[in-house]
Amino acid sequence: MTYIKRFNAFHRIIHIILAASFIILVATGIPLKYFNAPWAGWLMKLAGGYQTAGIIHRVCGAVTFGYFFAHVIYVIYYIAIVKKLKFKIFGPDSMVPRLKDLEDLYNNFKWFLGKGPRPKFDRWAYWEKFDYWGVFWGVGIIGVSGLVLWFPEFIGMYLPGWTINVATIIHSDEALLAAGFIFTVHFFNNHIKPEKFPMDIAIFTGKLTLEDFQLERPVEYQRLVDEKRLEDFVAPPPKNWVVVSGILFGFLSLVTGFFLLALMFMGQFMH
Repeated sequence: MTYIKRFNAFHRIIHIILAASFIILVATGIPLKYFNAPWAGWLMKLAGGYQTAGIIHRVCGAVTFGYFFAHVIYVIYYIAIVKKLKFKIFGPDSMVPRLKDLEDLYNNFKWFLGKGPRPKFDRWAYWEKFDYWGVFWGVGIIGVSGLVLWFPEFIGMYLPGWTINVATIIHSDEALLAAGFIFTVHFFNNHIKPEKFPMDIAIFTGKLTLEDFQLERPVEYQRLVDEKRLEDFVAPPPKNWVVVSGILFGFLSLVTGFFLLALMFMGQFMH
């Protein structure tokens, strides 16, 4: 079976760190959001108590800033060194939205309703770009507001006191929105929809079969064929331990995410 390389080691490692830190942030954050819920105290005890949970939450927050800046440095390196400043901002390798994404979105809804054929996607689909920029939004909004709550005395020296109250609301509600989106839309697009069920482990192995590549990314496939570059992306099959590890980590993430989502729904209705 022929495999095509889709993600490099940096992408895979960053995704694992992102997924793990995000789930821990949600697990240590929602008991404060829904402190009146009957499960809040139990979840805090599971995290070692409020003080320990607070430390864990801050450490994962620092990890979030870490992988964010690591990614920014990687993008600069990729554009300046790998692509030698020939990178096309609206090209197929770019995560910047373009007109084709709007066309794919429109045609995908038509396909959902049985009014047209399934759109042909390039390297990145519109929902993947939405996920990508959602992280930037999340780190910017949730991260900055989290820093305000982390260092209230310092912030209070330069900004009015109501800033802390505003940061509390922003941090809480935006984090809830992010968690709800990841545990529903993102999980569905990457794991639950029929062609992916029960799990897509490409982000863990970095590879997908040639058949899946032709089916999921026909525009990119045809471009590589036309440019006679397809052979450059052919890769050996993923090692068994990588596959097994990816399945275990992905399954654990799914189960934990759905569990936290259920707690969020319970807390919202009991709030």
